Amino acid sequence: MTEQEARAAVYAAIRQVAPDVDTDDLDEGARLRQDLELDSLDFLRLIETINEATGVDTPERDYATVTTVKALITYVAEHG
Repeated sequence: MTEQEARAAVYAAIRQVAPDVDTDDLDEGARLRQDLELDSLDFLRLIETINEATGVDTPERDYATVTTVKALITYVAEHG
């Protein structure tokens, strides 16, 4: 999967899980839990939404590596 496809999937998932987040001006260095204010359930729904859309499975052991928007995009691109 290209980085652009991964970015589109991640942004779509963020819009679905956290509709109040403005993805038009989103800083990709933003931390998912702290800056986007995703709680644990929102984070899990985000991971699940991306899995359903892309087929990329993110095991729990990798959660610590996908803490920012950019890290999540990179992860999806590399595993998709």
